[in-house]
Amino acid sequence: MNDTYYAGVYWLPRKEPVETCAHRAAELFRRLGPAEPTWSQWHETGNSFADARKRQVSTDTRSFEKLFQKKRNRIGNDEFRFWLWAGEHPNETTSVSAACGSDDPWSSPACVLMPPHKGGAAERILTASVLAEVVRAMALAYEPDCGVATSDLHRDTAWQRPPIGTFTGWITYLSRQRGTVPPLPAPVRIEPVEDKGTLIILTPERFTASSPEHVALAARVQELLDRAGLLRPLQQPVPK
Repeated sequence: MNDTYYAGVYWLPRKEPVETCAHRAAELFRRLGPAEPTWSQWHETGNSFADARKRQVSTDTRSFEKLFQKKRNRIGNDEFRFWLWAGEHPNETTSVSAACGSDDPWSSPACVLMPPHKGGAAERILTASVLAEVVRAMALAYEPDCGVATSDLHRDTAWQRPPIGTFTGWITYLSRQRGTVPPLPAPVRIEPVEDKGTLIILTPERFTASSPEHVALAARVQELLDRAGLLRPLQQPVPK
């Protein structure tokens, strides 16, 4: 089975104006651009690949402000969303989506990148160095509580779709508000993300759910982080 991967960061609902959400989105794409050649041009969706290729969008702050004025990119008056894609071939595209701005307890703010599953772009992106930069860019742009980049199969089998904030993936991000990351066994690498939090990178090679060594390492790191009190569910406040 060919495994698939994703990267995402998550935070509790918080009120932010459209200007802030536009700035965060622009900052994300500014940081993503240097990591992968196909991420220099982004597009909205269309009726076909050829049609969508014509719908190129700019990713500066002002362009996102205009994008968020469109009805399809808003939920209510205070949640701003986008879904953009990049790639040269229909079966080798990257998508990025995000929701920002609302403090409604039923909202689910997040930023998620879905890389291609095959082809040259996938070979370049599905590496520890590039995915670490993706999660770092997301963390600096959106200031989330937690994040992960990992294999869908590993998440769904080893951890049975765990609550957000309780799962250790190939690359894990924890904000500094969660606490101090303890020493972890080799080959795990720990990297600061400025003053925001910490990246935990399990393996320098591609992490796979089919590798017993990778799965065992993830379980060991999960145990150590949980023991340190760092793996807590991202719980939404209960509406009154």
